[in-house]
Amino acid sequence: MFENQTISFIGAGNMGEAMIKGILIKELVKPEQILAADPREERRRYLEERYGIRTTPDNRACTREADILVLSIKPQVLPKVMAEINLDLDPAALVLSIVAGARLSVITEGLRHAAVVRSMPNTPGQFGVGMTVWTNTPHVSEEQRLQAQQILQALGKEIWVDEEGYLDMATALSGTGPAYVFLFIESLIDAGVHMGFSRHVAEELVLQTIEGSLRVVRELKRHPATLRNMVTSPGGTSAAAIYEMDKGGFRTIISKAVWAAYKRSVELGDASEAKLRGG
Repeated sequence: MFENQTISFIGAGNMGEAMIKGILIKELVKPEQILAADPREERRRYLEERYGIRTTPDNRACTREADILVLSIKPQVLPKVMAEINLDLDPAALVLSIVAGARLSVITEGLRHAAVVRSMPNTPGQFGVGMTVWTNTPHVSEEQRLQAQQILQALGKEIWVDEEGYLDMATALSGTGPAYVFLFIESLIDAGVHMGFSRHVAEELVLQTIEGSLRVVRELKRHPATLRNMVTSPGGTSAAAIYEMDKGGFRTIISKAVWAAYKRSVELGDASEAKLRGG
């Protein structure tokens, strides 16, 4: 499917590197079929030595070789980069963006290019266990969609959606989700330390509990409320803890936080479009 094709990366930070690593592990292409553009010499040298890929400091040269162009740059530099490379992109190429908040319209207009995939990965993708939600313009062929799917699977699991609006929802749920989980883990560890455990022991207890609980959810395939009731005895410690959480508005806070992230994602997308149009 990728025979004699070049996958070019504009930007080769943590997520870009994760994709490169996953692509090579899955043997989708040979190392020499990957070209990454990065302005930092030490970064280019590292990528060449670690993965055997080709690198360049020149975004335009990287774009000219691309059969598939992956945009893995910061949102704030996207307009500048698109203006730099939009005359060098092969009309038949596929553009795959992992730029946060950059809507399909922003990319298609900025690059003057029709075949675009927009995706929303999350940070666990750096270790191949991420969750990516993605969609595409109607100009993406079926073969290109399959190629995009295989590339995104290098970051972990992926889900395709038929409406771009779902990506703002995904940003709030799975994209921002690791931050919620990390805060919950941090809070549990701090509670353990407050009770008298050493931080090391508290971390071990909490991390294994989180990992084991996730395994239970996946293996038993029951509603979380059912699983919670299974470990909540009447008048017991779990019941006392859940009662305090409910009194403190735990569920409401979670819901409000996710909605706040969703609204912010929409706002950032609107701002990105306005900036492109000079508004």
